[in-house]
Amino acid sequence: MDRLFSAAGRGRGAGTRRTPRSYPFASGIVLAGAVLAACGESPPADPADLILVDGRVITLDAESRVAEAVAVRGERVVAVGSSAEIEALAGPETRRVDLAGRAMTPGLMDAHVHFASGGANRLYRVDLSYPNVENIADVQGMVAEQAGRLAEGEWVRGGGWDEGKLEELRYIQASDLDAVAAGQPVWLAHTMGHYGVANSLALDMAGITADTPDPPGGTIDRDAAGQPTGVLKESAMGLVTRLIPPLGPGEQREGIRALADAFNAECMTGGKDPGIGRRAWEAYRDVLADGDLTVRILVLWGDRGVTLDEVRAYADSLATFTRPYESTGDDRLIPGGVKLYIDGSGGARTAWLYEDWNRERTETDAGNRGYPTMDPDELRRRFRAYHDAGLHVSIHSIGDRAIDWTVDSFLEALEATPTRGLRHGIIHSNIPTDRALDAMAELQREWQAGYPEPSPTFTWWIGDTYAGNFGPERTLRLNPFRSYRDRGIIWASGSDFFVTPYPARYGVWASVARQPLLGVYGSDPYGSAESVDVETALRSFTTWAAHQMFLEEKVGMIEPGKYADLAVWDRDPLTVPTIELRDMVCEMTVFNGEVVFDRAGASTP
Repeated sequence: MDRLFSAAGRGRGAGTRRTPRSYPFASGIVLAGAVLAACGESPPADPADLILVDGRVITLDAESRVAEAVAVRGERVVAVGSSAEIEALAGPETRRVDLAGRAMTPGLMDAHVHFASGGANRLYRVDLSYPNVENIADVQGMVAEQAGRLAEGEWVRGGGWDEGKLEELRYIQASDLDAVAAGQPVWLAHTMGHYGVANSLALDMAGITADTPDPPGGTIDRDAAGQPTGVLKESAMGLVTRLIPPLGPGEQREGIRALADAFNAECMTGGKDPGIGRRAWEAYRDVLADGDLTVRILVLWGDRGVTLDEVRAYADSLATFTRPYESTGDDRLIPGGVKLYIDGSGGARTAWLYEDWNRERTETDAGNRGYPTMDPDELRRRFRAYHDAGLHVSIHSIGDRAIDWTVDSFLEALEATPTRGLRHGIIHSNIPTDRALDAMAELQREWQAGYPEPSPTFTWWIGDTYAGNFGPERTLRLNPFRSYRDRGIIWASGSDFFVTPYPARYGVWASVARQPLLGVYGSDPYGSAESVDVETALRSFTTWAAHQMFLEEKVGMIEPGKYADLAVWDRDPLTVPTIELRDMVCEMTVFNGEVVFDRAGASTP
């Protein structure tokens, strides 16, 4: 990679260049059917700005064609074919990338990533994720260190912890935090974002005592004596988090910029950010105006309004500019629709199930089947208001009972207000029933709706906690990708960052391997019956993710006319052993026709 860039026509030199392997390729796939000369004597009249040659170009087009080279002019791919054909499009000023046999895919996209909030958290919150912390003492050390840097009364903010990765295999509690930071308020969010822990000072500030009732759609965790432990779940978190000063606009903008750079360094070029508000939207617009938004972002607005009339008014106001099936604007920052919740978390055991949750894999959390986060009929009414306004909606649905409710809500709304093409999504869709799977297939076939938006990395990054909570039977049907394919269902995969790490290569690997991080309950609790092949996994992070961002005509495949959002890897994902998928290294990322990341740091001539 030390000579990745060279001027077209410049001698290639000798020594380190590897002779590309011979691959079958799709020859002459060019815009407007132009015929390319293999060895032209004179430069073309309208030369390419950038060519990438001598590689293995995994187009992920409808025929799964593999080529050798790509030509880019402006923002778009103009030709895909053999190296000789693409070289013929070069002129004196064309930049040339020698792929030297490396693989190229479309830029990977994340169909569910808390980009704005996760970017800021990444910079301004103590990272308590594994392996930064492996036990309670590690957590205490990082909290004490942060508390020592802050002024009196300032909040210690942290996140990313997961009891399934702690040696103690238990929640962090207020008493653990009081031992090291009794004089400052502390809030540590769980990696799943559906629960967290406060110290006693923070509980006092929120007025939480043994007599405080659980709020609707939430739980205050209590010990055997009825005293709050400090752990707050779902809506109960708001009793404390509403007291924490929000980050300022500058911090939000910096978080977005930094995460865009980090995405590019992982060969990623887009994401769907669910549940944002006005401040995040303004921060995105500022970053875009500054030319620093080097990813495509489709946002889902958060739900608003107390009464149904307020919800309808809000929906009507959004619908005036949130219609991606008609226009995605500049294709970089897209107002896409609305996010709703029907249930909670697999980690907190608050997701809505038909049968009791498990504990420690084989024990039963007797009487706990989770709960809906709002009255299910109210959820259905709100969804109808957004649907009737012509808005795309994705609903967070983890438990089997929650997923059934969601797909039934889709079917009911579509029967009442038939609207094809809104692409309503089922966020996470952890353990759908066979009935739900059949409904998804019908919804996609008849209405272009009912698309799962799962998180493959759940079986890995939080897979030990999930294996303990879902139990031996339900884990086998978590993320049922093979069942999706058998029914002709497509899905769009995401990381749910900051719940799991954002690099999409982890999700590609997890879709195939289905292995937990630590193996607390064995190395194979999820089995392999629901795994899929690598190409299918890649499609869920490219072609099908683009579909759920209303961009499938513009990105998600490498073919002429589409934006040049390209990813160059150090190895071929279609041929390496499964374990290597997790360790793939991004060598170069092209976004909108511009090189936005080059691991080698080569200069442009």
